[in-house]
Amino acid sequence: MYKLKEIADNIYYVGVNDRQKSFFENLWPLPYGVAYNSYLIVDEKSVLVDTVDVCYSDVFLKKIADALNGRPLDYLIINHMEPDHAGSIRLLRQQYPDVQIVGNKTTFSMLEGYHGINTGLYEVKEGTTLNIGKHEFSFIMAPMVHWPEVMFAYESTEKILFSADAFGTFGTLDGGVIDSEINLTYEWNEMYRYYACIVGKYGNPVQRALQKLKSIEVKTICSTHGPIWREHINEAIGIYDRLSRYEGEQGVTIIYGSMYGNTEQMAEAIAFSLSENGIKNIVLHNVSKSHASDILRDVFKYKGLIIGSPTYSNQVFPEIESVMSKLELREIKNKIYSYFGSFTWAGAAVKKLAAFGEKMNWETTGVPVEQKHALAETNYEACLALGKAVAEKVKEIN
Repeated sequence: MYKLKEIADNIYYVGVNDRQKSFFENLWPLPYGVAYNSYLIVDEKSVLVDTVDVCYSDVFLKKIADALNGRPLDYLIINHMEPDHAGSIRLLRQQYPDVQIVGNKTTFSMLEGYHGINTGLYEVKEGTTLNIGKHEFSFIMAPMVHWPEVMFAYESTEKILFSADAFGTFGTLDGGVIDSEINLTYEWNEMYRYYACIVGKYGNPVQRALQKLKSIEVKTICSTHGPIWREHINEAIGIYDRLSRYEGEQGVTIIYGSMYGNTEQMAEAIAFSLSENGIKNIVLHNVSKSHASDILRDVFKYKGLIIGSPTYSNQVFPEIESVMSKLELREIKNKIYSYFGSFTWAGAAVKKLAAFGEKMNWETTGVPVEQKHALAETNYEACLALGKAVAEKVKEIN
């Protein structure tokens, strides 16, 4: 029999850890794995909040059966239909055929499409309540955080927000599940990376959801990934608030591609100048080595962004182009931007980097540097001037 973590009065954590998967969404590395969180409330009626990836359904269903100890499962609240959270719904319904599935209209369209389920549904809207005894739920619609059906379930007795993917992180829960029980050494960076990769495009919907939360008292946040936030709840909300407003910290991310080291020397000179002019948070990403998820994390995290590329077949370096595509997809705003590049016989990269900054509506600072062949002394000095200009602007904004 599983011993379950009780996170509040008769509210249990029944999630699972995934230490097998290498990439989330087959895109984003999982060096620390990932947790799929689910929660069971046992009262006069019983309620399950979300399920888990179908790969872990056997462990998950056993946890629920142990907790219910022969009782029926009365309700399943679906806050989010993405398969890592909704993958076990069909099996759960087979085990508990009378369970009422709670969701909104958009939820039910996806439920039928993924699982062929269209009966036993309990539709909720903004402000709908569900009383199960001592505990009462109300529902907050949060569309596009980060799918259109997303909603939050708020339990008013314990003041717990079941927040779907909002406030989530990558990483397994290795023993403890509540933030106060965990050494959060890597979780904060994994929260930044998770937001940048998964939620990053949807800043405005996140802001709308955060505004709704101001009208309720939240003492605990139960996300579908990562720790339960209680002791550090304000920090978790603060990170999502800043990132969704595209408000970077004082720092600069330099993204560069380099085939033979010449563009890299320019990046090093710019980084040196940033440091000499008072910037402490400086991150250099060689696109041939850094994973895109780490690059996106730091672009979201810091106010300044500098991109450098050699010309490659009359285009930007292919891996730079890939990163640019990911930045554009996320519609990242409010960057202090500059750029540089090199070429051997015909320059094109710098012009394309200029057009990219204009397309993204970023504020370009400093004089861009374009080097033909190896880095010359005059252009070395120009790189130092570019770094200084960006540093001064970043410090001015912050």
